[in-house]
Amino acid sequence: MKPGKAVFIVLDGVGIGALPDARTYGDEDANTLGNTARVLGGLRLPNLERFGLGCIAEIPGVAAVRGPEGCYGKMAERSAGKDSTTGHWELGGLITEKAFPLYPEGFPAELLEKFKRLTGCAGYLGNKPASGTEIIKELGSEHVRTGFPIIYTSGDSVFQIAAHEDVIPLKRLYEICEVARKQVLVGEHEVGRVIARPFIGTVGSFVRTTNRRDFALEAAGATLLDLLHDEGIETVGVGKIDDLFCGRGLREKIHTKSNSEGVRITMEAASRMQMGFVMTNLVDFDTLFGHRQDPAGMGRALEEFDSRLPAILDVLADGDLVVLTADHGNDPTDQSTDHSREYVPLLCSVKGGAKGVDLGVRTTFADAAKTVADYFSLARKERLQGNSFLSLMV
Repeated sequence: MKPGKAVFIVLDGVGIGALPDARTYGDEDANTLGNTARVLGGLRLPNLERFGLGCIAEIPGVAAVRGPEGCYGKMAERSAGKDSTTGHWELGGLITEKAFPLYPEGFPAELLEKFKRLTGCAGYLGNKPASGTEIIKELGSEHVRTGFPIIYTSGDSVFQIAAHEDVIPLKRLYEICEVARKQVLVGEHEVGRVIARPFIGTVGSFVRTTNRRDFALEAAGATLLDLLHDEGIETVGVGKIDDLFCGRGLREKIHTKSNSEGVRITMEAASRMQMGFVMTNLVDFDTLFGHRQDPAGMGRALEEFDSRLPAILDVLADGDLVVLTADHGNDPTDQSTDHSREYVPLLCSVKGGAKGVDLGVRTTFADAAKTVADYFSLARKERLQGNSFLSLMV
């Protein structure tokens, strides 16, 4: 089979049920899709339904249709953790065996003294696990008064720095994050991501902006993007793909401010491409609705994506590959604002190929990467972990 283009879309945080080890993470009842649908009295996702979503698991409102148009299954995360970084690396064929450090009691004083010394910040506020929207309500006015950045973490391995755009301009905030990433959060404190969390507004009405930036670690081994790039195959990263892979293996990097923009740019990139790979992260599910415990918003976002799915599929020619999946869960109905340790849905097809194939329960997200590597007949695909399921779809 001659390869064409492959479109790989990550619905950030859209899990489909707790993994067997979820209790270890406090997520034994997590089910982002199922619980969202249950709370809302059902989801209306007719296009994803036809593609096979309801065949993966029970989702109120989404039927298990006979003869779905796509192939379907779910994937378990083998990496330690439930972070976007480990999730995306594993989707790229690299399993992380050692979990990134967590800070449920905040960061140690000596680490923050180093932060102040190397960044030139006179002080800091916060230093505790918190919801991003709540901590700017709590500390935003003091931040404006003092000019000190707000530092906080979560149940994930992150060092987040919130700052008002008029107090610490974006360029300076990004510089602070770069220093924190490369010089402060190293060694035993090498967290998965340093995240810039800018906000605007006045006291009592602070709101976060879409100028968030993630500063991840470089992957410790080769990923699918590296192998594609090395063989001269065009690679485009849409959304925070650039951040999570530190730009490695990407010919083109396009940051986006919303799911809608991400879908539009994905379609534009795929439409002009004869052969190549587009990898997209749609972050609104996670950032706007999972972390904010907003099942109604999650439902609306899922239904909006569903309405765009036919147009996404229309840009594919015969022989092109599409993969829809997620990087972890983020159940908006549970008692936590953190990610959840879940299976992720797997919906995919080779246009003109087999339909309605049950791909089963894959033991690692890396199977998706190996499948794409198989699709492009990459010479060094054995460097990636996982097992291809391409033969089941053609």
